[in-house]
Amino acid sequence: MKRINVGLIGAGTVGKGVIRILKERKAMLREKLGVEIFLKRACDKEAGAFNSLNLPREMITRRAEDIISDPQIDIVVELIGGINPAKDLIRDSLKSGKYVVTANKALLSDCGAELFALAKAKDKSIYFEASVCAGVPVIKSIREGLVANRFNSVYGIVNGTSNYILSRMSQERISFAEALKEAKKKGYAEKDPSLDINGVDSAHKLVLLAYLAFGRFISLGEVFIEGISKISSADIEYAKDMDLEIKLLAIAKKQGSQLEVRVHPTLIPREHPLASISGVDNAIYLSCDLVGNLLFHGPGAGQLSAASAVVSDLVDLSKDIKAGMFRSSINVIPDRGIVSIKKIDEIESRYYIRVMVLDKPGVLATISGVLGRHNISIASVSQKERRRAEFVPIVMITHEAREKDMRMASEKINKLPQARGGLVAIRIEEL
Repeated sequence: MKRINVGLIGAGTVGKGVIRILKERKAMLREKLGVEIFLKRACDKEAGAFNSLNLPREMITRRAEDIISDPQIDIVVELIGGINPAKDLIRDSLKSGKYVVTANKALLSDCGAELFALAKAKDKSIYFEASVCAGVPVIKSIREGLVANRFNSVYGIVNGTSNYILSRMSQERISFAEALKEAKKKGYAEKDPSLDINGVDSAHKLVLLAYLAFGRFISLGEVFIEGISKISSADIEYAKDMDLEIKLLAIAKKQGSQLEVRVHPTLIPREHPLASISGVDNAIYLSCDLVGNLLFHGPGAGQLSAASAVVSDLVDLSKDIKAGMFRSSINVIPDRGIVSIKKIDEIESRYYIRVMVLDKPGVLATISGVLGRHNISIASVSQKERRRAEFVPIVMITHEAREKDMRMASEKINKLPQARGGLVAIRIEEL
């Protein structure tokens, strides 16, 4: 029976999970594949990283070069994360004639075009299923199961930390700060959660999803990114009153000859499937021309969920190696109907607006006048509560308006003496 030798670099949470699966499911995988996936060597810079894994000493190294230079290793698994030295490790692995599996969405969103081109030139592949939605097989589904489809849009809840925070704020009526503290306590948020709550992690994943669906590699700088830190529990409750739910969405969709790519808090109808995705779960909602709409939903993080996706990639590559064939991991073609990326200023949507104003006659007319002068019409308006306080919240829903106009109107309203605390504007997406 043919043996496929694997070298693993990075024995963190996911790396340990991969080692566990390869050890515990070795016989099952061999029976299913007719080939043995054998972990030949594992590397981590921390000497004690393998203490709980019961690996033979000769299998362990602290030098990645020992894996990359080993002519018997067929596949290198990179699980250290970050840009450097991960980029060099993957590049050197490809140049050494090895296939690569990675979960490194930050690296691929930044350097993917270069690395995929190198892989193709070397007749090798880079597989990266675990980089988006962990164990949910959305990348393989787009790449293979939906290969005959053209895509209209991709909507994703792709960051478990942010989704957990918004879910807890909605379910328990607690503040953002309280929900974030709880997420950290449960291990759902990093000590520094900025990449998650600021939307950057979601944007990394959106770059990859947009490339797979539309065949265009977008730089991170072309993605509009807005996080969830300004969302209040009051906004969530007011949204519920209107049968809307707030989610941090990663959005890529065609609008005529342009492609919109953006990450921001979004109000969606509560009856839509994405509105029910709670906790640390992830979901991708695809709109395709042949099969229509599809929802992929499952754990977006976790040791064994992500490790399962890495092993799935190892299985696919092992099949290719066994068959003696080269199959590019990226078989996308550019959507030639897309000419450019749509600038955020030109994007149009309906808006939810909340502003704290003086509880005096004529204030609403002043606010409405500013909006009207910026081509923003109001669909509905309500004063959510009356109290003895000097300032009270007014909530509005607008008709479709241009982002640039909304930004200019917000700046004018924030300067009014009758307003306090800054206008909150959340985009509404018609799914």
